[in-house]
Amino acid sequence: MNIAFNFKNFDPSEHLKEYAESRFEKLSKFIADAEDPELQVNLSVEKFRHKAEVVFLADNLHLSAYEESEDMYSTIDMVLDKLEAQLRRMREKMKDRRRSGRDRAVSMGVLTFIEESGKRTPSIAEMDKYEPKPMSVDEAAMQLESRSYDFLVFRNSETDGLNVIYRRKNGDFGLIDPGF
Repeated sequence: MNIAFNFKNFDPSEHLKEYAESRFEKLSKFIADAEDPELQVNLSVEKFRHKAEVVFLADNLHLSAYEESEDMYSTIDMVLDKLEAQLRRMREKMKDRRRSGRDRAVSMGVLTFIEESGKRTPSIAEMDKYEPKPMSVDEAAMQLESRSYDFLVFRNSETDGLNVIYRRKNGDFGLIDPGF
């Protein structure tokens, strides 16, 4: 992450520069996959007011924050808190969009084969829709073992993806994880 500092009306100490840089480096954890993120930090002093204005640019993201107080260190902390809150909101929005894009309900059909003039054609005998419950793979295996089903569709609580656990002919279980 590229961090550029501008100082107005004061000469910063080395400690202040190092402090600000170490604090703003924490923002990189929010945008690990972004290409060439930039952070423009403008620090200024007017009489007793210490001001910080920060502009953050990364891929399709443009955030800015402004804060002022009587101490430059606390101003830096406050403006950083504002930026972190904005980045968290943006990240949650993106997660919600990805989650809402997936349909949570799963439909299950039972196929039967109909023989017509020597050909076997599949036909859907019944349909069932349900929302898979989040559970671990071990829980799904226990649930499949206690029921007479051949397979179970469930939402893996560790990966939040749809998985299928099925009973194999030798009595063991198999797991299908499409890895979305």
